[in-house]
Amino acid sequence: MTRATQRDMQAVSQFVERFGGILADTGVPRMPARILAALMTTDSGRLTAAEIADLLQISPAAVSGAVRYLTTVQIVSREREPGSRRDVYRMRDNVWYEATFRKDQMLGMIDEVLGEGVATLGADTEAGLRMDETREFFRFCHSELGSMLDRWRTHRDKWLTEREA
Repeated sequence: MTRATQRDMQAVSQFVERFGGILADTGVPRMPARILAALMTTDSGRLTAAEIADLLQISPAAVSGAVRYLTTVQIVSREREPGSRRDVYRMRDNVWYEATFRKDQMLGMIDEVLGEGVATLGADTEAGLRMDETREFFRFCHSELGSMLDRWRTHRDKWLTEREA
């Protein structure tokens, strides 16, 4: 028996629901959040649509819509099983880093648009001041996020090295 088959599937199911709920509370739509949590509990990080439907006790239509969302936001990729017509959904590598990196890029765009808002409203107006403070907040987040991502790469490399030792 492998370690994976020794898992308490009821405890895994409870974890999937709990973590999926937390992801949903952060803004991820509920069904994609549950599917993402389910994918994370597999050693391979891969499941077919039928396996997802069975594991989560949801309809194939619910799986289809949710994985479409997850592929659109580039958290999950759809692959073909070799020699089969079945699709397999897989969590992308470094998914959290990549998602955060995309947020970092988005912060740059937000800065540009908020700058236009300040110019449009007038920097010396109450609305312009509020817009400028919002812009400054996002500029701060943008500068901090970039250095945090750099620190994460260093931390991850060290962590992986220690795990291999």
